[in-house]
Amino acid sequence: MSLLPLFDVSLITRAAQPALECEGGAGAFTSYTFGDLEARSNQLAHLLRARGLKPGDRLAFFLQNRIEVIDLWLAGVKLGLIVVPVNVLYRERELTHLLRDAAPMAVVTSRDLAGLIPAGVTVWEVDALTAEAGAQPKSRRAVPADADTPMALIYTSGTTGAAKGAVLTQGNFATNALTLVTAWGITAADRYLATLPLFHVHGLANGLHCWLFSGCHLRLHERFEHAKAAQWFEDYRPTLFFGVPAMFIRLLELPVERARGIGARLRLAVSGSAPLPAEVHEKFRQLYGSVILERYGMTETLMNVGNPSAGERRPGTVGLPLAHVAVRICDEADAPVPDGTSGELWVKGPNVCAGYWQRPDATAAAWRDGWFRTGDVGVRAADGYITLQGRRSDLIISGGFNIYPREIEELLLEQPGVREAAVVGMPDPVRGEVPVAYVAVDAAKFDEAATAAHLRSQFASFKQPKAFVRVEALPRTALGKVQKRLLPRWQG
Repeated sequence: MSLLPLFDVSLITRAAQPALECEGGAGAFTSYTFGDLEARSNQLAHLLRARGLKPGDRLAFFLQNRIEVIDLWLAGVKLGLIVVPVNVLYRERELTHLLRDAAPMAVVTSRDLAGLIPAGVTVWEVDALTAEAGAQPKSRRAVPADADTPMALIYTSGTTGAAKGAVLTQGNFATNALTLVTAWGITAADRYLATLPLFHVHGLANGLHCWLFSGCHLRLHERFEHAKAAQWFEDYRPTLFFGVPAMFIRLLELPVERARGIGARLRLAVSGSAPLPAEVHEKFRQLYGSVILERYGMTETLMNVGNPSAGERRPGTVGLPLAHVAVRICDEADAPVPDGTSGELWVKGPNVCAGYWQRPDATAAAWRDGWFRTGDVGVRAADGYITLQGRRSDLIISGGFNIYPREIEELLLEQPGVREAAVVGMPDPVRGEVPVAYVAVDAAKFDEAATAAHLRSQFASFKQPKAFVRVEALPRTALGKVQKRLLPRWQG
């Protein structure tokens, strides 16, 4: 299953239909039909081929959200290129590693970001590239492809070392989008407000592809801005919104009247890329009258598990395996565990990437007999709902007892004055490790003694944080995932 025939349901058969509006200067928007997108990407494909790119070559982009990212993606599909999205927050060390590893023919970027690209890497400035493409033919130029054709090299966040490139195929992307469009009932009548970065699989593989496959309408913003979000929702009146927990937390700040109006039109709000606290799930339901659908995926696998669109969206869980995915929960001896027992999630299906780019060692370590070891710890209820408990690498072993940080973090987030919380293991001469809680708080509302007392009433003694370390905010990735390795070192 390749991507282009599925895209053509919109690009060709809906050519005259409004497809997209992009934010421009002074709050103005430029509109495009699906036929416009077909023509623009054809012109760019002609230009890229003239510049020497051929199937299997890597082409990177280092861009904020803009229509040219869509042009590049579609042209890459048509030419059989391997597209390399690059996080716009990356800087010298990260960029040097990624671009050396992927070795793209060129990096397409904007004038303001070009100076960050390491010396020796070919840079194509996006406005000049687009202007030159405008003189090319609008006829389609495409090469044959199938499900195994590599489509993208997407790098993991690198929270446990240097980032690795996951080789995602056209079949991975096609399976993922077809499943989501079906499971979430997305149709051409929907309106999708897109604020997620297109360099990440959440915005790209879910958002962009669900839009193209369904033929719905999309409004693209450069990034999420909480101060403007309410006006965006009210002006555009979306039925779909995909976000990360940090976005939904900021949306809780709206007055109830505005929130209710937005929620009345919002058919589907999906959260992913980081755990959604059950408290946020419930507060959003009360404020907006709309129930968030939380799901679980990874760079390497796209989507694995999701709460049902038609059915119970259970707070604190990521739901049930999607139609194309098999899930197994295993212990440290690689044996499946019974329901109700914690273990590592293993997944298998056509959504799983082809391996890590030029890393046979990492590829071999991550797969067991066709199953991908996610590194995520979770538990499955008797009715199949899966709850994540954190990363296997985050597991704290204190005096021989296992501690899953998320369990403590969830309770901390319920306490007065606690805005953010992260629990990490710190070395201890007696117990090996002890949990330490990093909290961002409202000082006037936070009572450390009362919080500690409440934790003692709820958890075993070995789960009690050794200390509370106050921080202004938790360090996060562009998608809102906490980077625990960047927290200040606790001096106990």
